[in-house]
Amino acid sequence: MECDRGDVGMHETSDISAILAHARERLLDKANVVATGVGFKVSQGQRTGTLSIVCSVLEKLPLAALSTADVVPPEIDGVPTDVVATGRIRALAGPSSAAHTVRLRPAPGGVSLGHHDITAGTLGCLVRRGDRVFLLSNNHVLANSNAGAPGDAILQPGPIDSGTDPADRIATLEAFVPIVMAEQPSGCALARAAADLANGVARLVGSNARMRVVSTTTVENLVDAAIAAPIDVRDVDVDILGIGPATGVARAGLGEPIVKSGRTTGVTNGTIEQVDVTVDVRYGQQVARFSDQMMAGAVSAGGDSGSVVLDAQHRVVGLLFAGSESTTVINRIEHVFAALDVSL
Repeated sequence: MECDRGDVGMHETSDISAILAHARERLLDKANVVATGVGFKVSQGQRTGTLSIVCSVLEKLPLAALSTADVVPPEIDGVPTDVVATGRIRALAGPSSAAHTVRLRPAPGGVSLGHHDITAGTLGCLVRRGDRVFLLSNNHVLANSNAGAPGDAILQPGPIDSGTDPADRIATLEAFVPIVMAEQPSGCALARAAADLANGVARLVGSNARMRVVSTTTVENLVDAAIAAPIDVRDVDVDILGIGPATGVARAGLGEPIVKSGRTTGVTNGTIEQVDVTVDVRYGQQVARFSDQMMAGAVSAGGDSGSVVLDAQHRVVGLLFAGSESTTVINRIEHVFAALDVSL
């Protein structure tokens, strides 16, 4: 199906997105900032109608506790800024809604599943590539954050919800979009040789310190996404638990209402609070940067990763993959479908 373009907030945010594009690198370099986006400014706990550049921070600190370089300016090129405390943003895996964690055949979207080496995430929905049907979820749910290989067992429910291989094997990993982390092992032979020499000296003098050579990258990811091939298509269902079937796909705009069904928090409703979000997401000890994301409020928790996000007409607009106690980060569905070459 073709994506319908939602008009809500699209024209109003384009000029601010252009300004943010020039400012986001220096904003993300500030010590406390974990994400930037475009959203409505909040004043005294109430959302206003004023569009702003929103900076998500680990915590709100008094100005005296920040260096001058780390202070977010009150405005950028005439656009007001807003600072929102979100805490660390992580890929969501882990606790649960009982109805969504049991073994179901056929299995609908919104239920527990995962690669045999993870805890559990969520089955998003069914998608097609040619005449074949696949299960859609996140890379970190189906492919164990790049560590999986095609053919690996996918369990429903996921391992933490008592899923076992082979009894609960519902699918096999088909394909995933690799996540590019901010630090990668260095390919420089000279740097590795210098590190080996330094580590040899450290061992000789009894030091426990070690040098690790990495290369940093500014590559920005668009999606955390993967698909799995069902072993028997009769074991999966087009419905999404508590919602019903998706009616199509669409592009969500700022302020649009959304709904999702996930393993941990079940069916929850929210609003797109930011668009054009660039965010640093933690995967264990590594961090990956994502751009052109959407951000909602606290509509998810660990284990909801892989849930599809729908608009008020139950059209799929995104794929949930990360968040914190107060926020949820969502891939745009058009990027997911393009990267995996699938359709609803």
